[in-house]
Amino acid sequence: MGQSEPSVHSVGAGLSENADAVAAAEIACDRVRSSLGSGADPDLVFVFASQHHAQLMGAIGDVVHRRLTPGAILASSAEAVIGGQTELEGKPGVTILAARLPGAKVKTFTSEDFPTLSDEEDPTIGEQFAQTLEVDESLRGVFLFADPFSVPMVRLLPALSSMCSDTLGLRRAPVIGGLASAGNAPGANGLVINKRLSRTGAIGCTISGDVGIDFIVSQGCRPVGQPWVVTEAKRNIVFRLGGRKALEVIHETIETLSTEDRQLLERGLFVGRVVNEYKPRFGRGDFLIRNVMGVEQERGAIAVADMLRVGQTIQFHVRDARTASEDLQLLLSAQHLHGPALGSLLISCNGRGTRLFPTLHHDARAVSGAIRDAEGEAAPLAGFFAGGEVGPVGQETFLHGHTATVAVFRERPSVELDDD
Repeated sequence: MGQSEPSVHSVGAGLSENADAVAAAEIACDRVRSSLGSGADPDLVFVFASQHHAQLMGAIGDVVHRRLTPGAILASSAEAVIGGQTELEGKPGVTILAARLPGAKVKTFTSEDFPTLSDEEDPTIGEQFAQTLEVDESLRGVFLFADPFSVPMVRLLPALSSMCSDTLGLRRAPVIGGLASAGNAPGANGLVINKRLSRTGAIGCTISGDVGIDFIVSQGCRPVGQPWVVTEAKRNIVFRLGGRKALEVIHETIETLSTEDRQLLERGLFVGRVVNEYKPRFGRGDFLIRNVMGVEQERGAIAVADMLRVGQTIQFHVRDARTASEDLQLLLSAQHLHGPALGSLLISCNGRGTRLFPTLHHDARAVSGAIRDAEGEAAPLAGFFAGGEVGPVGQETFLHGHTATVAVFRERPSVELDDD
């Protein structure tokens, strides 16, 4: 695909704040070309356009195809976009991340390609997805962008998770992505895959072969109190924890909190469900964070935005700007162990940004500061603010809220491919 001249792995990014959608796309493409340097055309391009340009996603896709002639294009509309160290909240913008990946295979798909999903559990669904998407042991990652009004994410993500772990043992190939966020009604968002525009459904790609992709999911919460075992529950209602009424446990936990932590409860109380029960102790990254949605005083029960069962371990959590910042920095600090990066894709919740942090550009600056290229400079970065973020916790993929998810592209996979 693209030009035939030899190439090496490289990633480039470009951002434009131009108020004209076509001009913004052209400027962003030119900046990508400059960032990529000489060589073959990119194999994969991610494009995100702010809500100001949502109705012109097709035209933006045409510009990108004409100017960059990539092997594949994935584009989504968004409430706001991110490029480099800049988060364009409330401003028009088009941002692009383009990658040359010689030795890797990029296969695009839409939700029309998916096997039929039903409410009944299907033990073969992971294998069906693996066959449909033509994945094998060289799979490095799956990228998924969806319209929030037309895709049953609650059924889709478990199916994709089973493809990546249970069926083929592809535990190092999680799914990452986000929900289009430009509009709050059906038909208000735009998704582009290659030359095709859609207002519904999902688009994405698999990346396999000779490339490294590392993933970060920062949920931005801190555990408080102690872990508890669910001893009575029905669907998303928890009646008893450790043999005691759940509401009684909450009141006891609150009484043990500092004054500062009690103030954080104004932002809500969260439940962290342990994903891997076999670990001897639990810390950040071991919990799937979900909201406490309400209480039932009469029976002392709580409603949680998750399906819980007897025997699972939970712990209550709090969230604030400082905790969210510390959590992201903690996860980013380990990235230097993986060596230099080619570039990164950042998908942040539209509840973050200045809705959470006291300063502008928080997540973009944190990621740019930590993810460095071979020369020690900030690696190219692009992304968007999503209406829900897709990313792994443990070996499963979930739809999150209030998270920052990052995909970091590197020259080589963390685990070398088999010679076969």
